[in-house]
Amino acid sequence: MTNGAVGLDTSAGVVFEPGAVVDGFVLGERLHQGGMATLWSVTHPQHDLPMLMKTPHLRDGDDASAIVGFEVEQMILPRLQGPHVPRFIARGDYTRRPYLVMERIAGESLRPRLDAAPLPLAEVVDIGVRVAQALHELHRQHVIHLDVKPSNVMFRPSGEAVLIDFGLSHHDQLPDLLDEEFLLPLGTGPYMSPEQVQFVRDEPRSDLFSLGVMLYHLLTGERPFGAPTSVRGLRERLYTEPVPPRALRPDCPPWLQEVVLRCLEVQAERRYATAAHLAFDLQNPAEVELTPRAERLQAASRWSRMKRWWQAAGAEPVRQQAVQTQVERNPVVMAAVDTSASPQLSAALRDNALRLLGGLPSARLACVSVLKTNLIGMDETVDAQGRHLHMQRLIELKHWAHGLREALGWREDHRVTCQVLESPDIAGALLGYAQRNQVDHIIIGARGASTLRRYLGSVSSEVSAAAECTVTVVRAAHDPDRGSAP
Repeated sequence: MTNGAVGLDTSAGVVFEPGAVVDGFVLGERLHQGGMATLWSVTHPQHDLPMLMKTPHLRDGDDASAIVGFEVEQMILPRLQGPHVPRFIARGDYTRRPYLVMERIAGESLRPRLDAAPLPLAEVVDIGVRVAQALHELHRQHVIHLDVKPSNVMFRPSGEAVLIDFGLSHHDQLPDLLDEEFLLPLGTGPYMSPEQVQFVRDEPRSDLFSLGVMLYHLLTGERPFGAPTSVRGLRERLYTEPVPPRALRPDCPPWLQEVVLRCLEVQAERRYATAAHLAFDLQNPAEVELTPRAERLQAASRWSRMKRWWQAAGAEPVRQQAVQTQVERNPVVMAAVDTSASPQLSAALRDNALRLLGGLPSARLACVSVLKTNLIGMDETVDAQGRHLHMQRLIELKHWAHGLREALGWREDHRVTCQVLESPDIAGALLGYAQRNQVDHIIIGARGASTLRRYLGSVSSEVSAAAECTVTVVRAAHDPDRGSAP
C-alpha cells in the first residue's frame, strides 16, 4: 500500500522509505518506481559493492503476475553467476519482508539507444554479439530469460552485457509458477516470440527471436511486428513477415539481414541453434551462409501471407528438450590445426574430431590455424616459391576441413568455418579466439615429446592449462615429427 508521502512503500507491515533499515540494509535513494516493483539504492556494513534493493508492490488490485514474477526472480537469481547477471546479495521472506538485494550495475540500460535508432552498423553488430554471448551463458545455467528487450540489457564498464529482471524467466530445474498459474501469453508485446504467444515457455530460441526484434529496431528504427496490445495482434507474427531491413536501410549488408531475419523465423528450429552460433556469425560475417533471406527487398506477397496464415492456424509449437541439453547438443567446437604437422598427427586430429562431432548433428566447427609472426621486425609474406603465406595456409586448412566435412556427411557449408590468425603468440591467439567465440570444446594436436619441449613447454599444454572450456589434446601413435607445436 502506498502512503501519502512520496516514495513510501509498505509490504507485510514493513515501511520502505529513505533511511529505513531492513535486515541491516540501509535504504537510500529511490531509483525507480514501476508498476510492479520499486528499486532503492542500499548500503550494508558487510558489503562494499554498489547495491540496489527491489521491493514488490503488494497492494490490493495489483497484477497477480507481478507478485508471482517477483517470487520467480527470488528463486532464479541466487542460482546465477558470472559477469552477465547482477550478483545476488540477499532476499527477504514473503511472510516478513519481501525484497531482493543485488549488485547495482552502473549506467543506463540499452533503452535510450532506441531513441537514436537507426544506429551505426558497427554498433548494432557489437550490441548483438555481446547480448548473444550473455544469453548463451544464461542458457548454460538452465535459464531462458523470456523478456529480452533494451530496458533489460545493461553493460559493465568492462564491456560485458548484463541481463536483468528475471521475473518472467523459466528455469529447467525449478517449478514454472507462471506457466502453472496464468492462461495468457506473458512477455513484452513487441519482443515476444511466436511460441510464447502459443504458451510455450521452455524454448531457449525464444530469446534469440527477441534479440532479433531488438537488432531489427536498432538497425532500422522500426519494430518488425509493431507494438500489439492484444492476443490477436500478437498472433500476427505467426504468419506476417517483417519488411526486410535492407528495404528500410539500403546500407545494411546482405549478411546482416540474413542474420537478423534468421533470428525472426516463426519456427524456432529455423533460427540459430544456440546464442553462441548467433554470436559466432555476427563476429565472422565472411562465414555467414547467404540464403534468399539476404536478398529480400520487400515483404512477402499477400498470397504468401495467406499460406503462412493457413499453416499457422492449425500449427502446434514443438516443445524442445531442456535448455541445458539443447546447448550441449549444439556446441561450437574448435579444431586447432597445424597444417605443417605430420600426416599421422593430421589424421589423428581429424579422427578425434570425427568421433566428437559424429554424435552432435547441429554442432558448429571452427577450423583455426595460426601463422606465427615476428614480435619485432618485418615478416615475410611469401614463401620460397613466391606463394602468399596466409593464403597458402588457408588453402591447406580448407583442404583439411574438407576431408572432415565429407567424412561427417555435412552438406551445409556454414557449419564448418576456416580461419587463419596471425600472431607472435600461437597459444594466446587460440585462447583469444576460443573466448571471443564461446567455444565449448578445443581439439588440438601435440607433437612428440622431447627434452627441449618438456623444458620450454608447448602450445597444446598452454592451451590446456588456460582454456575455459574442454580441451582434447591429440597425439599420433607414431609421429616422427619433432618440430614446433601447433
